[in-house]
Amino acid sequence: MLELVKAGGWPMIPLLLLSALALAIIVERFWALRRKAVLPPGLGDEVRVWAARGVLDPAHIESLRATSPLGALLAAALDVRNRPREEIRERVEDVGRHVAFRMERYLNTLGTIAAAGPLLGLFGTVVGMIQMFLGVMDHGVGDVNQLAGGIGKALVCAATGMIVAVPALMFHRHFRARIDGYIVAMEHEAIALMDVIDPRNRRPGVPAQD
Repeated sequence: MLELVKAGGWPMIPLLLLSALALAIIVERFWALRRKAVLPPGLGDEVRVWAARGVLDPAHIESLRATSPLGALLAAALDVRNRPREEIRERVEDVGRHVAFRMERYLNTLGTIAAAGPLLGLFGTVVGMIQMFLGVMDHGVGDVNQLAGGIGKALVCAATGMIVAVPALMFHRHFRARIDGYIVAMEHEAIALMDVIDPRNRRPGVPAQD
């Protein structure tokens, strides 16, 4: 790290800090957005069986809400299961926006890093070039090899900025696409549950529970 700072000067410090932050966000989001953590296998089928049997008490629903984002969405539907379907849909949509917001945590920061990396790299390059030309004004051109080395040193910041930005942009888009896929899957599970709890589809002999 010290070698990189020496090679590119002080503008390398914020670039290295951004790279560390981007890496931390990527690792955290990979862990938080695992499919089994967001959409536990078989959870939708299990909840539909509960709803069909009327096995729904407040403690059961609260336990479901705490399991995962999908659980929170299905619990929201069960909270208002005895209301008209449109009201259930509205509640699911409201909770779905909150769930999506939580899944998108830190992604704006990752996108900012992807945008800021090249700009910081360019800034470091400009600073390096200014310093080099000021030196030429004071001491003349001198050794051409030394001049070329100064230009190369200035360009290190630009290269580092792109190295930081490209992975950040790729993972930002990857996580966005993954979240979009999860949202579609959760909507499908919520609609299937609404079909089960819809009073028009309730089987005779199964009491409604408050």
